[in-house]
Amino acid sequence: MTNKNKTAVLLMNVGSPDEPRIGSVYKYLTEFLNDKRVIDLPWLLRKFLVNFIIIPFRVKNSTRLYKLLWTKKGSPLIYHSFEMKEKLQVELGDNYDVFVAMRYQNPDYKRIINQIKQQGFKKLILFPLYPHHAMSTTETTIVAVKKELKKQKVDVDLSVVDQFYDHPKFLKAFATQAKKYDTSAYDHVVFSYHGLPNRQLEKCHPGIKVQDCNCAESIPEHGKYCYRATCYATSRMLAKELGLQKSDYSVSFQSRLDKNWMEPFTDKLLLEKLKQGKKKILVLAPAFVTDCLETIIEIGDEYKEIFLEQGGEKLQLVESLNAEPHWIDAMKSIIHKTENE
Repeated sequence: MTNKNKTAVLLMNVGSPDEPRIGSVYKYLTEFLNDKRVIDLPWLLRKFLVNFIIIPFRVKNSTRLYKLLWTKKGSPLIYHSFEMKEKLQVELGDNYDVFVAMRYQNPDYKRIINQIKQQGFKKLILFPLYPHHAMSTTETTIVAVKKELKKQKVDVDLSVVDQFYDHPKFLKAFATQAKKYDTSAYDHVVFSYHGLPNRQLEKCHPGIKVQDCNCAESIPEHGKYCYRATCYATSRMLAKELGLQKSDYSVSFQSRLDKNWMEPFTDKLLLEKLKQGKKKILVLAPAFVTDCLETIIEIGDEYKEIFLEQGGEKLQLVESLNAEPHWIDAMKSIIHKTENE
């Protein structure tokens, strides 16, 4: 059976271990962290650092965290992605077939691409589920898919969804999630994004140090793919949607591996705000369209625990978009926009 008159839509996210056990987590971290676009160091240094230092020292703790994250349905990132897929399929209708895959581990994107080939699709829309372009997320996903399409000799017309942080319906979807909470009941709002090493940021604007770039104020002339600039732009637009003044919110970055990552760090910012008397804080994580380890555990558990231990009264994480109807509608619009470009 062929689907030459249909369009395949491939949703891709980072991925998750298959189960919260040391062997599975070790396998996932090995594939993930050895990607040269995730840790962009020279090959030998990367191999040594990842395989002899980072993974051996982190795998037990990472496994513990995944055990806390796991539900009866499995990894939230995975089951939310499948719920997203099913709802999007209904919205797009019979002219599309929606697939979901992960960049690392399962569902394996190589196997899904083979399915797309075997079913005879002539059009493919790749939808990297990252609002902001970064080499360690969007770029590695696009490169991997293009490489596999070539390897499997898939004759398909490929379109790729670009970064969508500024799409009106994406912003509306995140604002709708935040409006489930009364922002006026909080002393401050924090927009927390996944951090990147400073060296990766500087690749967006060669020759300009992060501290010398005004990308926190506007999208710089040296490129629309400056990750830091698009994160700050997202925050300004969401603040407008939520009726926040500049003094009402802050922008920060989480999930760092060392001190040479994007600042300010979310955990430190939260404690700084607490010292300023901000005892009730609402946190949004607009870099994540699906709840995962970084939102549920890192912010919702770890940061919350520290904040309350230090005298805070409330730290509330706004749930991500997951398979909410307003996000499904936004995805449909983003896909149609990509088709028409």
